[in-house]
Amino acid sequence: MSTTTTTSISAALVARTQTILSLLAFGSAFAIGCRLHYVKIVKNGVAGYPQEWLPSVSATIGDWYPERNIFQLLIALTAAPRFAVLLLTHQVHRSTALLAFGVLRTLLCGGWVYVTSSDDGMVHDVCMIAYIVMNIPWMAGSVLMSRGKGVRRARTALASVFFATIGPLVYFYLQHKVHRIPGAYSSYAIFEWSLIFLDITFDWVAERELREQGIHITIGPHQGPARLTSKLTSGSNRRVHNTDHEVRPEVETSVTQKSTVHEEAVKAWFSFSSPDSISFVSDVYRSYVFWSLFTALIPSLFYYSIWELGIAGAELALLSLLTPAFLNTTPFFLPSKIPNTADADGGSSTTGIPTWFEMLRTKQGQVYAYLVQYVGLVAFLSPSPAVRLAAVTLSVGVGVQREVVLWSGAVEGEGAKGTPRGRRYWSVVSVVAFVGASAVKGVNHGNNPIWPFIDPKNGGWNKTGLGLALAALVEFAFRRPGSSHGPKVDSPAIAKEKDTSVKGKSHFFASLSRPRPSFVKTFVYTSLPLGSLLFTLHNFLADPSTLIAASWTGWENGSPRGPLPHVYYPLTLIVFGSSVAFGILCRGGVRSVMRSPVVPILGLAQALYALQKRDWECWAAWMGVVGVVGASSVAVFEGAARVAVGRAEKVSQISECEDDVHEEGERDVDAGMVARVYAGAMGVYILFNLASIFTVAYAFVPGGWVFRERTGWVVTAQFLFLLPAFSMTASQNASTPRLPDPFTSKTKRRATLILLLFATIPLYFSPLLSHPSSKESIKPYKYDLWKRSGKKLLNAGIWTVHFGFDNEGHDSQRGVRDVVRDMELDVVGLLETDLHRTAFGHRDLTRVLVEELGYYVDIGPGPNSHTWGAVLLSKFPIIHSTHHLLPSPKGELAPAIEAVIDVYGTEVTVVVAHNGQEEDRLDRELQSTELARIMRRERRPVVFLGYVVTKPGAPRPNPYQIMVEDGGVHDIDEDDRDRWCEYIFYRGLYRTSYARVSRGIITDTELQIGQFVVPRERDGEGVGVLDDSRDARYRRSKKEELPVEHWFPMEYYGDESKGGKNGHFYHVFYTPLYYLLPEGAEV
Repeated sequence: MSTTTTTSISAALVARTQTILSLLAFGSAFAIGCRLHYVKIVKNGVAGYPQEWLPSVSATIGDWYPERNIFQLLIALTAAPRFAVLLLTHQVHRSTALLAFGVLRTLLCGGWVYVTSSDDGMVHDVCMIAYIVMNIPWMAGSVLMSRGKGVRRARTALASVFFATIGPLVYFYLQHKVHRIPGAYSSYAIFEWSLIFLDITFDWVAERELREQGIHITIGPHQGPARLTSKLTSGSNRRVHNTDHEVRPEVETSVTQKSTVHEEAVKAWFSFSSPDSISFVSDVYRSYVFWSLFTALIPSLFYYSIWELGIAGAELALLSLLTPAFLNTTPFFLPSKIPNTADADGGSSTTGIPTWFEMLRTKQGQVYAYLVQYVGLVAFLSPSPAVRLAAVTLSVGVGVQREVVLWSGAVEGEGAKGTPRGRRYWSVVSVVAFVGASAVKGVNHGNNPIWPFIDPKNGGWNKTGLGLALAALVEFAFRRPGSSHGPKVDSPAIAKEKDTSVKGKSHFFASLSRPRPSFVKTFVYTSLPLGSLLFTLHNFLADPSTLIAASWTGWENGSPRGPLPHVYYPLTLIVFGSSVAFGILCRGGVRSVMRSPVVPILGLAQALYALQKRDWECWAAWMGVVGVVGASSVAVFEGAARVAVGRAEKVSQISECEDDVHEEGERDVDAGMVARVYAGAMGVYILFNLASIFTVAYAFVPGGWVFRERTGWVVTAQFLFLLPAFSMTASQNASTPRLPDPFTSKTKRRATLILLLFATIPLYFSPLLSHPSSKESIKPYKYDLWKRSGKKLLNAGIWTVHFGFDNEGHDSQRGVRDVVRDMELDVVGLLETDLHRTAFGHRDLTRVLVEELGYYVDIGPGPNSHTWGAVLLSKFPIIHSTHHLLPSPKGELAPAIEAVIDVYGTEVTVVVAHNGQEEDRLDRELQSTELARIMRRERRPVVFLGYVVTKPGAPRPNPYQIMVEDGGVHDIDEDDRDRWCEYIFYRGLYRTSYARVSRGIITDTELQIGQFVVPRERDGEGVGVLDDSRDARYRRSKKEELPVEHWFPMEYYGDESKGGKNGHFYHVFYTPLYYLLPEGAEV
């Protein structure tokens, strides 16, 4: 009989081999390089020896023979034990994700090791940076999966020092690369070499782990070439067996403890953990912070889209909204249990790594998540749009995942006797906070003061907002559990549940015994309604003036035809707040009616009616929509939470009895259902956003033509998707006795009071009670001159403000205000101003100008007209205005405003327009022809302020010749050949000044200004220009030859390097151009 021999090798020996080879590779390269080529490898593009004295890793391992070759040979030898260690530690951790991170990290190491900076600097740097980034999940996962306290402590310390070293590494690299400071690269090299040895040492800890776990490699004829054995004892590693015939001890203990408190939980079933007023306000404020960051994500990423005029890649940040999908996973997808293959009973070992849901349902987990979420609040400190977008993306990703756990009512430790607060409580808090966010935005000139792209110089209250957020978080973290109160008897539903509960389980476990509904059913009946509601709230009510803007058509006989957005927005808040309060307070039959499908159908009918109407009739219909949405919001949020925690199969299953019984939060929840419900809802919300944006941006996205001007389709889908949330049957059985309301009267009063404050306080800040658009409050800049001499001066400007984002990604309202004020513009045309979309933050770029400088305003075609927007601001009363949608058979819709203004008693027609892009030649020709027709038919003096996209003097079919000749107007200066986008044309006036002001950082386009003098009226002949010949119009002069009132501000003289103001200066000519009046002109 033959003798079988086997050989057993300690797995720790493999890890030790990897460490020795790695140290030899880097150490030999350093020693040989310093011995043979020291002066050469310390030299860099900034300095050499003696300023530089320590070589970098890249120079040491990749530049010279023989150190490069020896290093690469040793690194090649390191590969085998390195991959072996990955497989061996996988046997301990049983984490496929961690194994994948380790393999990818190893391959990236090969990238920067074998492709040196001398070979290809870009590839070397990318692989090095990616390697460091990959160390984040590798080191974090290794720490979390570590076996043994000593191993975990060692890895935690090494990983902490590793990542702390990156800060000074980057600092000294910038000192070398950007500031080119001699010696900085040697300091950088210190930290670079430190990272190398910290990295090697971190991997070396695997030797200790494998040794302590007793992992061996046995080589012999056992069914294959090799096998792993473990010499673990029961004392070396805690095991929890989980078979069909054995219950885990931890679970037994948990069930016993929960059974002990079951009686008390049943007694408190009717009660709602009523917080004190401070806690309620704290909860509302933290929810306000969530909504603020939630609504900041899309504007932050669309900064890049509007510069690219197409898909820029930043849109991928929207995927951060889908983080609820990962609630049932662990960090880095590490396993929470490891199958015990060594034991015959098939038990398992716990890793102690909780899922995201398990972490976020604890108060401690919520607090940590809040702290990460607040990264978005400090993002305003960065001048970089990319950094702010990254911070907001992280903030929203963590915030959404945290918030949906809160919405589901599953966060433990701060309700009655440590239970979670109920679903309805958090539904009310969330909706009330959304009303508050809308109110704050309305008061703050259409900007949320804690948005990361609104900094203090642009009207932000970022530091105050952050301080309040931290105070609210401290209150949340340290608040005591609320006290239970309410009836101490069981309801019929509770009694029934007691009788049918599973033996050995509490009623909380029993709730999970019902089968999980199918994915399709959950999606249709829950995710669709909630996602649609989220988009409807955001798109219709994130700003209280949005729906008013959708009804606006202009002026008639010196008065607005409909409500002005900046004046009447408080009425939207009153309707919104009142409807939400109604939805909270309504009971019995009224609640049954509010949860019937009649409600969304009524909302849809009103919305479609509003899309067909304008002015007051349209606004009234939109207010009906607001009432429907507001009254339904809490119920939809609450119903989705019920489905998420397994209390119902669809949102509409909310009977009044069940609603009362289950108001207390959930102890045991199916995390998979929570993930399914809310991830699906966020997916629906994303799709609605894209569809809504494509209705106007169809010319810039592939396939966008399908959505062209289809807002009606989007609105119809919004309300049809809400329908499954409303029950087709009565929501309360008549035989069921009316139960006391667990949602306490105190909490209802608090919610109603706060809604009342949110709805009424804006009235104080709004001009609704004292309308500013009156002749007494708005005066032209040269009003005193006219009173003294009768001379009628008019300063007019055109500026394309690029959707209100400056070149640094901040809101530009105040920057625009400063230039307009300094230039004393009486009439201003602003283009690309329709920001009442989720992509642009639902902002109104006229608010600061109108309310701080005093202007009459026509905001142009509203968001339902599918244009990029045009605005007319006038210091002179607007007598009449008409909106035009210029012919656009192929490209984007082009808006135009035709307005008649009263210039010191003389009627003047002003046209503000934005033509299409250069690529759409037919569109531009048709649009120019229509504009020429509008100007030609006018018998009054005309000023055209527009975005034309043509070269000066360009013949037909280019816009220039069509507009000038067919429109019967003059170019403000036809000798200015350096123009393309913006033009000023005029007729029937004397032009005395023309200036081009550089854009600064406000936008991508300059400001053009023209100054005009209105001729004196002659009896019976209207306004007269005595000499309109070219010679009379081009009497050029210096400013000193004209009275001072014709001069533009002196502080804007300068150039790119000096002079000017706030980055703005007179460019092209580096001075305004001035013109004398024709001889004999009467003004």
